[in-house]
Amino acid sequence: MIRSFIPTVSSLALAASLGVAPLVISPAAEAAGLLTPAGTQQPLELADHEVQVVLEDGYAITTIEQRFANPGAAAAEARYSFPVPEKAAVTEFTYWIDGQPVVGEVIERERGRQIYEDERAAGREAAIAEQDNHYAFDMRVTPVPAGGDVMVRLTYVQPARLEGGIGRYVYPLERQSTNEDRIAFWDMSEDITGRFAFDMELRTDYPIEAVRLPAHPNAHTERTADGWRISLGDGRNVIDLPAQDDAGTAPVLTPTAHNPDAESEWDAIGGSEVILDGAVIESGVEGEMPVSARRMDAHSTRLDTDIVLYWRQVANQPARVDLVPYKADAEGRGTFMLTLTPGMDLGPITGGRDFAFVLDVSGSMGSKLSTLGEGVARALAQLTPEDRFSIVTFSDNARDLTGGLVSATPENVARWTAGARALQTEGSTNLYAGLDLAIRSLDADRTGAIVLVTDGEANVGVTETKRFLDLVQNQDTRLFTAVMGTGANRPLLEPMTRLSGGTSVSVSNSDDVLGVLVEAANKVGYEALNGLNIELDAVEGDVRIADIQAEDIRTLYRGEQLSVLGRYWGEGDVRVTLTGEIAGESVQYETVASLPKTATRNPEIERLWAFQAIENRMEQMALLGESADMKTDVIDLSVEHGVLTPLTAMVALRQERFEELGIERRNRDRVETETNAAAQRAGAPVQSNRTDTTQPMFQSPAPNYTPTRSGGGGGGSGNVGILGMILAALAGFASLFGTKGKRGRS
Repeated sequence: MIRSFIPTVSSLALAASLGVAPLVISPAAEAAGLLTPAGTQQPLELADHEVQVVLEDGYAITTIEQRFANPGAAAAEARYSFPVPEKAAVTEFTYWIDGQPVVGEVIERERGRQIYEDERAAGREAAIAEQDNHYAFDMRVTPVPAGGDVMVRLTYVQPARLEGGIGRYVYPLERQSTNEDRIAFWDMSEDITGRFAFDMELRTDYPIEAVRLPAHPNAHTERTADGWRISLGDGRNVIDLPAQDDAGTAPVLTPTAHNPDAESEWDAIGGSEVILDGAVIESGVEGEMPVSARRMDAHSTRLDTDIVLYWRQVANQPARVDLVPYKADAEGRGTFMLTLTPGMDLGPITGGRDFAFVLDVSGSMGSKLSTLGEGVARALAQLTPEDRFSIVTFSDNARDLTGGLVSATPENVARWTAGARALQTEGSTNLYAGLDLAIRSLDADRTGAIVLVTDGEANVGVTETKRFLDLVQNQDTRLFTAVMGTGANRPLLEPMTRLSGGTSVSVSNSDDVLGVLVEAANKVGYEALNGLNIELDAVEGDVRIADIQAEDIRTLYRGEQLSVLGRYWGEGDVRVTLTGEIAGESVQYETVASLPKTATRNPEIERLWAFQAIENRMEQMALLGESADMKTDVIDLSVEHGVLTPLTAMVALRQERFEELGIERRNRDRVETETNAAAQRAGAPVQSNRTDTTQPMFQSPAPNYTPTRSGGGGGGSGNVGILGMILAALAGFASLFGTKGKRGRS
């Protein structure tokens, strides 16, 4: 019997990443782009930036191709940086040398840096990619010849899960920097001088009824035989029409709003108009489609806005268990990803509640503060007179603005709504002090919850990961966190939140209520599965399972999915058992999954397994401190599976230099295998990975959230609506507590 449960502590970064930083933090708006030393007279240019995404079989593969141009008279080095996407494992870094792509290899970080500097000093072509903890992926490429350009490609893979029937994908471009040395030394250019394009294939075996890009309402979306295609950028903004149609009518372009709920690329309006990407084409013929497309809008593109995509599956889909295996050698080791989409009977709960709103007002929250204040105001408006609340802010120190818990009367709500909207940023981030004060303000005799809103950059006071984990683990309350910004300290915030039995919601400035809200709204007012556990037992055949990897999730809320990754040998049937408690009563769900002798469709599963295994080891180091053995284990996993980590680097060199330096071409071979598999998937119909059709694990359908129609960005207040609705939704979470004890922890 293999149990999936994993460490009791979690942090995705090294403890060193939470070291004390300078006390004065001056946030700088920073996006993806080229870094140039401050004062440089002739910076390089980001000429082209093209993104291809394929989301299928429970994970997304993102490939970025970029061309760096040098308009200067001397060769130069290109430095490019972009935010670390959530749960992303960089798997390929390719540099074109002599017109041929050279795939980079993963090696220990310091060795990689030394090799790159040696190649640079010798005037040879080289490129390196590194991960700056949770902040950014940084790339360096040398040389970019005078008057010439270079090409690079970077690929990463990440899991894609549903929340209440809603999927979310983010291509992060915007972040806030709190590194003063970096801000002072580097200038960043987000401008693209040539072509920008974003293209995504969304392929699923479940029906999708709508897609949405709240910050990019002019994106081109169209249904395909297997899902949807989403495009953004050059060649998709305007159209090329013939001089006149068959009726002799010259078409006219007129600005208008894109219809995000269009059933196809074209919608007939009034018998004479169709909508495409923000332009109305008066064709004179009902529903007629122009015949071609070209670039007419030579506008400047900037890499300063996240691309956030939501998709919604059709309601009343069956709950299910999906299995994605990979096993190239019948006699060798296989890997699998098992994903549960539960359909459990989680009933609604009601009752009075206490809430402590813990608000980050440090300098790094400057651009987010108006969103935060308005969000709290909207959350307070959702409370009833039976509820109580407190508002704690923190920067250098923590302050209890309300003087403890106050009843949610109309007078108190009005007073503190005005107070929340008047908040100002100041100082550094004493996150621990804010959490500690909020926990102490709650009443042990009432159901309570903490709603934390922060980017998590703890830099004064207590900064050690273990202290944060101990703080929440030793309290009988749950923490719900709005993680603000793609540059936020997720390695601290997410595991701390999970450890308390709560949940976190990542918030991009490109999100809106129709997306992020659903991640919280599906959990509001319903019971949860507490103390969950998964067991995998071989029941037939010679199958053997080992090395189960998963996140440390103790509570499963309504609408959430649960995934585990593992390795296996042989073949055969495996009993999958999910157990836990709902409202204090024990529950159990079972099914049987079949692990095949061979399966070659999804080699990327090995990278996903390695990424989770590495994260779990990094978590242990964050709590217990670094050890030589643990670091070696992380590096070995990284090198074997070609997954970039903060302890490794990817280097691309001339082929003969790989041989001379004794660097095996493992990642090159792995990339070739994955490229061939991706081509085969693209040429075949979408396949179902459901494994419990014969013996369904759940009898109820999967929970589904169907939002009301709303304009992109909430009618001009999208950023305001994001957090307001998140916090309003989180305000209902305390109804989940009433199962056991004073605060219902179980």
